[in-house]
Amino acid sequence: MSKFVAIIIPNETKAYEATRALKELHTEGSLVLYGQAVLAKDSAGNISVKDAASSGPLGTAVGALAGGLIGLIGGPVGAAIGLTSGALIGSVSDLFNAGVSAGFVKSVADALAPGKVAIVAEISEDWVTPLDTRMSALGGTVIRTFRADVEQDQIEKEIAAQKAGYERLKVEYAQAADDAKKTLSARVTEAQNELKDAVNRARDKAEALKKETEAKIATLREQASVAGADAQRRVDEHIAAVRADYEKRSAKLEQAWTLAKDALS
Repeated sequence: MSKFVAIIIPNETKAYEATRALKELHTEGSLVLYGQAVLAKDSAGNISVKDAASSGPLGTAVGALAGGLIGLIGGPVGAAIGLTSGALIGSVSDLFNAGVSAGFVKSVADALAPGKVAIVAEISEDWVTPLDTRMSALGGTVIRTFRADVEQDQIEKEIAAQKAGYERLKVEYAQAADDAKKTLSARVTEAQNELKDAVNRARDKAEALKKETEAKIATLREQASVAGADAQRRVDEHIAAVRADYEKRSAKLEQAWTLAKDALS
C-alpha cells in the first residue's frame, strides 16, 4: 500500500534540495516516488503552490492532497475561498475519498509554520529510515499516512442505497391511486437519473483507477531498469501489491455498477 507524505522543510532553497533527494532515493530503489507537489506558507499564513503535481494519472491523488490541504489549512485566503468555492469543497472531499485522516491534516497544519515549505508526495517504501535520514539532514520532518482510498466503498454503498430506494418507489407507484401517480412518476424518474449518475461515477472511477495502476506499474518497471539487482525483488513485490490493490478496488466498482444496471434494466 502506498503512502502520502508531507515533508516539512525550513525554506524554499532546502525544499529544492529535498525534491532532488526524493528523486535520488527513487532512482537508487530506496523508495518509489509516484508524484509530488510543493507548497509554501507565507508570513500571513497563506499557502501557495510552488510546484504543482503532474497532470497525468499519478498526479491526480497528489493534486487532490495538495488542494485539500490548501483548503483546510491555507489561512485567511484559503478560508475565504472555502466559503465561496464549490471546487475547493470538492478538493477537501477528495481528502476524505483518499482516506486522509484528520490527524494527518492536523500534524501538517501544526508543522507548516509561516516561511516553511511542504513537499507532499505519494510514495511506497519498505523502510522509513532512508527518507527520514535524507530529510533530517536538510532540517526536514516527514509526516506519513497510508493512502486508504475509500471512494469505491462510498460508491458501492451509495448505489446499493439508491437501488433500494428506486425499487421501493417503483413498487409504490404500481400500487398508488391515479391521483398520486403523477407525483410518484417524477420521483421515480429522479431516482432513476440519480442511479444512472452513480453508474457513470463508478465507470469513471474504474477507468481512472485502471490508468493510475498502469502508470504505477510503468514507473516501477522503469525504476527496475536502472536500479541494482537487489532492488529488482522489491520492485516485483511492489508491482504485485499494486495489482492486488487494483483487483480488490475494481471488483467493488464492478459489483456496484452491476447492481445498478440490473435495477435499471
